[in-house]
Amino acid sequence: MMHQMARFPVRHQCTIPHNPGNGKKHMALLRRRTAFALAALTVVISLSIEAQVGDPATLAREKLASQIKLTKTTADHSDIVTAGDIVLLHKDGLMMCSTASSYAYSNSYANGVLAPNLNNRTKDAAKAFFKGRLPFGGGGSAADAANNGCASRKFVAGEKFWISGITLQKDGILVSTFSDPYSDVRYYGEIKFPFAKGSVPAADDFAKTVAEVITVVPSDDKGGSNDQQTAQNSQSAPAPSGGQQAKPAAAAAPLPDIAPPPPPPDAAPPTIAVGQTKDQVSAAFGQPARMAKLGAKEIYYYKDMKVTFTNGKVSNVE
Repeated sequence: MMHQMARFPVRHQCTIPHNPGNGKKHMALLRRRTAFALAALTVVISLSIEAQVGDPATLAREKLASQIKLTKTTADHSDIVTAGDIVLLHKDGLMMCSTASSYAYSNSYANGVLAPNLNNRTKDAAKAFFKGRLPFGGGGSAADAANNGCASRKFVAGEKFWISGITLQKDGILVSTFSDPYSDVRYYGEIKFPFAKGSVPAADDFAKTVAEVITVVPSDDKGGSNDQQTAQNSQSAPAPSGGQQAKPAAAAAPLPDIAPPPPPPDAAPPTIAVGQTKDQVSAAFGQPARMAKLGAKEIYYYKDMKVTFTNGKVSNVE
């Protein structure tokens, strides 16, 4: 029996010494994973809320687009295809380029001041120069291009024009302007409404800022625009309350008859006198029915008159 038991060796249990540092590492890793999961969840929730509420910049652009009906222009900016709302300018100093220029005049509005943006104009002109399509001769520098690169016009408060575009950019909203012809020349430009660094205003606040520069002209006051189309016929007035029928408009009183002009005065009857020439008699009485010549005398026979000429002048009338 002892010999048989010797065939089964005794197995020794292997033990690992306890290390307190392993538990701390495990807890730190768990905390990091938990923090990462919470951060990811926060991002997902934020994106979900933003998707439901809307991006503030997009909302500002949509608010402005709902207040101003855009005007559609031809591709070369030479004319209007579909007229939109006319806007009234409230600030002096808006610059626009002639539509013959390949780029619009850039302006910006900030802190209550509307000013041309020469930096953007310089960049645009430089791009045009390197593309070999600078739309003017002479000069050549980007600064010259910014100042003199197009036939420009300065618009002041009280003038009216059209809005052809509202574009959302990463740092603001760009409003495109388009004018009526001035001496057969149309002009176009841009007004940049920049966002404050790191923040986008609420849509209503942004609309108020834009209203400091431009507002839509009421429909009954659009006649001041040079190219404004004929207004539509006014709609019929609503029926009065209480179920009463509207009274028809009174017929206009007939215009009085206009008296015909008086007849011209009777022309004085022609006259003839001794000594008149044959030409004078013919001019007054016309050509005679017949003529007779007897030596130095010549006789004109009229219907009721006989005129005798001696040596070419009237000597007797019967």
